[in-house]
Amino acid sequence: MIRTTRAAATRPARFFGSSIPKFGLALALALATPALAQDDTVIHAHGVSSFGELKYPEGFAHFDYVNPDAPKGGEMSTWAFGTFDSLTPFILKGNAAALSSVFYDSLLTGTLDEPDSMYGLLASSVEYPESREWIIFHMRPEARFRDGSPVTAQDVVFSFETLVDKGLPSFRVQFKDILGAEALDAHTVKFTFNPDGPLRELLMTAGGLPVFSKDWYADRDFAESSLEPPMGSGQYELLSVDPGRSVAYKRRDDYWGKDLPVNVGQNNFDVLRVEYFADYTTAFEAFKGGAYTYREEFLSKLWATGYDFPATQDGTIKVDTLPDGRPAGTQGFFFNLRRDKFADPRVREAIGMAFNFEWSNESLFYGLYERTDSFWENSQTLQATGMPSPEELELLEPLREYIPETVFSEPAYVPPVSSAEDLADRRSLRAAGKLLEDAGWIVGDDGFRYKDGQRLTLEVLNDSPSFDRIINPMIDNLGRLGIEATANRVDSAEAQEREKNFNFDIVTQRFAMSQTPGDELRSVFGSETADVPGSMNTAGLKNEAVDRLIRIIADAESREDMTVAVHALDRVLRALHIWVPQWYKGVHNIAYLDVYDRPSDTPPPQGLGEMSIWWWDTAKADALRAAGKL
Repeated sequence: MIRTTRAAATRPARFFGSSIPKFGLALALALATPALAQDDTVIHAHGVSSFGELKYPEGFAHFDYVNPDAPKGGEMSTWAFGTFDSLTPFILKGNAAALSSVFYDSLLTGTLDEPDSMYGLLASSVEYPESREWIIFHMRPEARFRDGSPVTAQDVVFSFETLVDKGLPSFRVQFKDILGAEALDAHTVKFTFNPDGPLRELLMTAGGLPVFSKDWYADRDFAESSLEPPMGSGQYELLSVDPGRSVAYKRRDDYWGKDLPVNVGQNNFDVLRVEYFADYTTAFEAFKGGAYTYREEFLSKLWATGYDFPATQDGTIKVDTLPDGRPAGTQGFFFNLRRDKFADPRVREAIGMAFNFEWSNESLFYGLYERTDSFWENSQTLQATGMPSPEELELLEPLREYIPETVFSEPAYVPPVSSAEDLADRRSLRAAGKLLEDAGWIVGDDGFRYKDGQRLTLEVLNDSPSFDRIINPMIDNLGRLGIEATANRVDSAEAQEREKNFNFDIVTQRFAMSQTPGDELRSVFGSETADVPGSMNTAGLKNEAVDRLIRIIADAESREDMTVAVHALDRVLRALHIWVPQWYKGVHNIAYLDVYDRPSDTPPPQGLGEMSIWWWDTAKADALRAAGKL
């Protein structure tokens, strides 16, 4: 998965399909099919899994990680950075409010304790051939939109066609191997796939489709951003909206699917609320003042020094560090490879050496972080290490003309270690200068580097005051290398618009990768998405070897084959220097008003589930209220 949010020392990540936080590649990207009862070559099942590894049997009561008796009620509130002007998260226009996908259900839904499984939500069951060239969803007749109208197969077909025609441009890439959707009857819908497409993944891509009301959009333009509450069949509806400031959703008492096994013990809060702030310091002070109740901390300085205030001292606010079972993410400074000055990987590698992580960690981060080097950092099994294995070489040798020779001659790239005492580490800067010279960028009489009469300039785009302290020291080192570098901090709206249209040199981004990656990798690394406005291919990467490896990953028939291919892709991406890797910490640092409870102190491996599987503890709330603290 890939998730995005904006924060300071570490950014909450972009999930694949970040514009669609619950659907498509955001949730379904890592999820596919099981082998259950078979009728000839057609499989009939209650869920799907990438490699036939469904944990929960047909007729299961609830997911293991929930409390099936969790009480309903109360409010969960958190914060978001920047602003919003829309409740439509699936289009290019506008900036959608946080959590605005809660209005919708999908045919299938995923779990927090399996990396690649989905179970029936709007659909009660599925059938598909062993070849996976099509899938039929049998929908629940009782499913209803908020206005009481039934959710039908025609709504599913409409949703698919609308996303292709009017949704984010990336949907056309995501759905390109879905040949069509057909309503077989009122509650049966069939998706047909390109037989040469990534068939392992397409079942889940279809299953994760958000379903809209065809009738509701009869007199509305889906492509236009709006603050009108959309018509969905999901568990929440709009409670209130203050554009750019706050948004709140209320749980529907009449939600049609509240007793389904996939929903038991979930969606426990009556209200989900998000408060918006223009900077992190203001957001933190607002949390201390009680403006919202839950915060995950990403700024190391605040975590180390800021959480000793009266409410934490007397226990009104609890502070916890919980394990994070997901890959740590691919946070880094991403280059815009669409710009000629970054065409030579030696230039990109040299610029990366100007970022002294060791100094930053010691001087700015209180030693709390580790250096990221892999696109699957901390994933246990997917990170490439050392020299390529014989199995990797079988995949890499046919692609040799498209990838750096270092892939074959050197261990998987790891950023060099710099001095923690001296920001301007002379050894690193000398090596960076040599790379620039080898690439033809020579220092002129004015101290700047030139090639073919053009000065080497770059701008680091940033929308966070908290990141200034991280970027500015790197700017200083780039100046020492003779690069005319500037840090440009803009507001969130401008940053989002410039990133959508690839109007930047370097920008910080973080993608949280799936433990069962597949065809969704095209969205971030595939050539066909490089020039699609609003796509997640931040770097604009176009590389034949990368494209082929992504397809091999998507077509892998076993987890072992997939792992080998991911190792090969990770190795190639790192050798191409499309980013300057930053840092990670494989835990959740959280603080929250002590009115909540959760099923376990060890969260499920795929996420905390704080918005869904936690619940409001009335006794705790009453105690705080009696003490005048709530």
